[in-house]
Amino acid sequence: MSAGTELDLVELTAGVVLACAVVTLWRRDLRALVAVLALQGVALAALAAVLALHTGDVGLGVVAGVVLLAKGLVIPNLLARVVRRDPGSRETTPLVNVPASLVAAAGLVIVAYLSAGRLTSLFPSPVTRLAPLGLATVLVGFFVLVTRRKAVSQIVGLLLVDNGVALVAFLLTAGVPLLVELGASFDVLLVVVVLQVLATSMRARFGHVDLDQLRELHD
Repeated sequence: MSAGTELDLVELTAGVVLACAVVTLWRRDLRALVAVLALQGVALAALAAVLALHTGDVGLGVVAGVVLLAKGLVIPNLLARVVRRDPGSRETTPLVNVPASLVAAAGLVIVAYLSAGRLTSLFPSPVTRLAPLGLATVLVGFFVLVTRRKAVSQIVGLLLVDNGVALVAFLLTAGVPLLVELGASFDVLLVVVVLQVLATSMRARFGHVDLDQLRELHD
């Protein structure tokens, strides 16, 4: 594989990671959000695999496999099980509507490029200049966390933040240590498993998993 082809693949996969984050602001169907999250996990794993081939780093190749398994398969499947059991599997009333969310996403991408410009100038290379895409993914993830009401939507936001951090790490350092990635993936997996248990209990008692309605019960 030539250097030009590798760079094209890195740019493509990094762009897909950010595009998936933006799509989560556009779609309200939770099943679609989970599918987009799975695609993002696959794209992130593909990026790590391309970098592993380029650098000849076996450890990074193992990390790519861990990312594919955890973020592309296991976690999305667990979230899909939660969504299938939720009769109201739509984000019907987000705090910010879809058009305004997309405008905000464009603004966050601009902020990411302005903020990361000085950082990428310290390590100038065709790969590191893509780091703002990871930072933009992190910012969009935080935006999802703040503006979405459904528990699954907020978990998707948390996973977007995690994927964005991983993307920045891959682009700036050509990967993260295997133990670090294993620990992060395990932590996220644990959060999703806890969500599944809580969602099952909440649905059995209240019939839904809408966080706003539960806050009203508390009040």
